[in-house]
Amino acid sequence: MDSLQYDLPALTIRRISVSEMDNNVYLLTAKASGEQVLIDAADDLPAIQQLLADASADTAAPPRLALIATTHQHWDHVRALKELAAATGAPTAAGTDDADALPVPVDRRLGHGDRVAVDGFELTAVHLRGHTPGSIAFVYQDPEGPAHIFSGDSLFPGGVGNTQKDPERFNQLLSDVTERLFGTYPDTAVVHPGHGKPTTLGAERPHLEEWRARGW
Repeated sequence: MDSLQYDLPALTIRRISVSEMDNNVYLLTAKASGEQVLIDAADDLPAIQQLLADASADTAAPPRLALIATTHQHWDHVRALKELAAATGAPTAAGTDDADALPVPVDRRLGHGDRVAVDGFELTAVHLRGHTPGSIAFVYQDPEGPAHIFSGDSLFPGGVGNTQKDPERFNQLLSDVTERLFGTYPDTAVVHPGHGKPTTLGAERPHLEEWRARGW
């Protein structure tokens, strides 16, 4: 299956699914510069390397992996991180409160609202507490179209991420998602989750109170 998901004016978004956990690995490639950000080196280094090779078709410039970004510390999202960092020499980024749990040193520790820039585009870090302490969504604001939210395991079609039936963590996550995603970005924003298919904020917004009432 073709990994190309979106061919935007400034960049492309590619996605593959890896492992028995159906983890999504995303690759953003700037068309003008060839600089790339990979989000969640979840597993299967050869598949990720093939993804990088496929993306060479998206730019006339020599492609270069400029950053490996991690949405959160859970094992199924980082199994190829150490190998990919070693193979490419690319720097790493993750949320401050998850960084020490990752299998590699984190070069850029991100807090809420921090921006990560490469040549051709930038991503905004949105701290969503609850699934893990340092979970980060990465948002690309397309100047000519909807925002693209790479939500990790914090927001999916049909609900927020797993909080192990902990009411405090659930309320924190739903509050952060409500305020920092639904309260900040319009219904057209595309949500690219850590597992499974994409959705939009507009498709999920009517169900926020239903999620709160059910407690998960």
